[in-house]
Amino acid sequence: MSKSNFFIGQPIFSQLLSLIPRHFITAAARQHKSDHYCKRFDTYHHLVTMLFSIYNNCSSLREITTGLLAWSRRINHIGLTYFPPKSTLADANVRRNADAFGDIYLKLLELHGNLLPDSRSKKQNASRTFIIDSTVVTLFSEILRGTGRIDQHGRRKGGIKVNTVVRSDQDVPCMVGFSEAKSNDVKFLQQLSFPRGSITVFDKGYLDYKTYNRFTEEGVTWVTRIKKNASYILLEDREVSDKNSREGITGDKEIMIGNPHHKDANKARARLVCFKDPSTKDEYEFISNNFRMAPITIANYYKKRWQIELLFKRLKQNYQLKYFLGESENAIKIQIWCILIADLLLKVIKNQTRCKSSFSNLVSIVRLNAMAYLDLRMFLKTSESELHKQIKERNKRNKIPSLFIT
Repeated sequence: MSKSNFFIGQPIFSQLLSLIPRHFITAAARQHKSDHYCKRFDTYHHLVTMLFSIYNNCSSLREITTGLLAWSRRINHIGLTYFPPKSTLADANVRRNADAFGDIYLKLLELHGNLLPDSRSKKQNASRTFIIDSTVVTLFSEILRGTGRIDQHGRRKGGIKVNTVVRSDQDVPCMVGFSEAKSNDVKFLQQLSFPRGSITVFDKGYLDYKTYNRFTEEGVTWVTRIKKNASYILLEDREVSDKNSREGITGDKEIMIGNPHHKDANKARARLVCFKDPSTKDEYEFISNNFRMAPITIANYYKKRWQIELLFKRLKQNYQLKYFLGESENAIKIQIWCILIADLLLKVIKNQTRCKSSFSNLVSIVRLNAMAYLDLRMFLKTSESELHKQIKERNKRNKIPSLFIT
């Protein structure tokens, strides 16, 4: 019997790890001193262990440690010389600097970033468009102050807020910041800086006129929605052409937004675009510091913001963000960084193979066959109909004649 057409000399898990240059991990460990006073379970072993848990959807330390021991013969060629007990992994999650894993993620994004864009992202300056938003991951213990009601015992679930910046053509985070769930999003916006000519899109929760003015001085375009109770002075009412009206534009104005009755209040000169969706009849008001774009273009840029919501949905649906492997802030950050690394590697594989299957299907294939000696790229490049055809042909070749009529 011949071997499978997709047989390869290393399991899928090892194929994914091959996308991570070993010197990236060594450099990050040296920079953040994450291997100081470490004898055996270094940053490399820690990262491989966390990726193993993520791809196999492990929800406890016991699952990880026993799973690694069960598959030790199949992954000994990747340089694992130590398989940690539960206590060692738990201690490492508390003590090792989470920034080391963040540095590895950013280096991998820089290395593989050219493989992420697809043909649809070449339009509308996607490489210069940055989408800003945050999502809250709920925690069962109040490690970080969360939101919501206090229970009958006077406790409230904790939560960590993942502040994220996504470049529109990459569909993965290019900047990430962590804070407690109750913190204001504006603090993250104030720390951001973008190249001149960039276009930033964010929702109306990032209300900070001082930062808006800084972006304008730096040559960065910003697009957001205006709050219903926002105060502003009308400077000019622009004419709306018939073409713009057919596209849904109902108003185009220049305003000075900010409290007009307080001379020391921060104010920003902006453009107010009123839009009515032709299909749903919903009305929206967008503001921007760009006075040259067509009004429908500003509305379309804000529509791109939905892309980051799909990213959050993808991460929460496909990876273990319900159960964490530690009850410290550092352990939670390490797990989130490793999830982002795992997601980036799968995105690279999906784009390389031009796989037409859904991303969740790819995650399932890896989870069910992580230790199978299957050429993942070749398998994903082959259509399902071709796979069924190969199975039928193989069954015909290997059919054993029977001596008795059945």
